[in-house]
Amino acid sequence: MLNWRPVVDYELREIEFDRREIAHEQRMRQLENEDAQLRKDDEQRKIAHEQRKIEHEQRMKQLKSENERLAELNAKLSAILFSSDTSSTPPNATPGESEM
Repeated sequence: MLNWRPVVDYELREIEFDRREIAHEQRMRQLENEDAQLRKDDEQRKIAHEQRKIEHEQRMKQLKSENERLAELNAKLSAILFSSDTSSTPPNATPGESEM
């Protein structure tokens, strides 16, 4: 009578090895997919960050330009107010005042 036990043990070990190898390959594919997704997400975040940075810089330029424009207007207004204070010309008489 032949001893079949070593053959069965060998086949069981081979089946278990194959199962673990398949599980390992599946896990590696899953990790590769996760890694690819993380890289894609990271790239999208970098692009979004750069876009926000550009938008911020543009807005800061707009604000600086607006501040300069307002400063010019303020200077003109101050000059007008100063010149009206120093001219001290009496107001023109209205037609009703000259008759009184």
